[in-house]
Amino acid sequence: MIRLPRDQKRLGELAAAELTYAEPGATRHRLPPGYRPASRDARLGVGRTVFDRAVDGLLSWEMHRGAGLAVTASGPSAVDGAVVLLRWGIRPLGFLGPCRVVYQVDEPDRRGFAYGTLPGHPVRGEELFVVRIGPDGEARLAITAFSRPASLAARLGGPAGRKVQAIVTDRYVRALQRIAE
Repeated sequence: MIRLPRDQKRLGELAAAELTYAEPGATRHRLPPGYRPASRDARLGVGRTVFDRAVDGLLSWEMHRGAGLAVTASGPSAVDGAVVLLRWGIRPLGFLGPCRVVYQVDEPDRRGFAYGTLPGHPVRGEELFVVRIGPDGEARLAITAFSRPASLAARLGGPAGRKVQAIVTDRYVRALQRIAE
């Protein structure tokens, strides 16, 4: 018998798990009421090469790794249905964020994906990451999310939990800027 690392085993268990929120895909259009919205838009650089590097870094989970998260994913890229465990901090402390990719954005000048939370994530909700390139050649990262606490710790954390989310978002932006250079 092959023994899987703990996170790989957890991925298998989460493959059939239901999302922890009722509005999958809502980051495409209008964010649902009852959640805390968040958004960020950041410049990555100029040119198709910058755009392509950023897309590769995003879809291969490198942005998440570059932000300081440990990533265990069901596959090498963020495709529909992929399951990912994101860990921030050192085991057994820190945060574990299980998610599933709920849709992809695959247009010539816009690429990315959205993932939704699975059981065990401290919040419920969805986060969309899109890299786009404008007519002027400027490449940008847009992050759109909605969430609310899912655990007692997240509820008790209140403003501290929101600060952690802001820190992680800042790290995503910096990581993708480095990758795209």
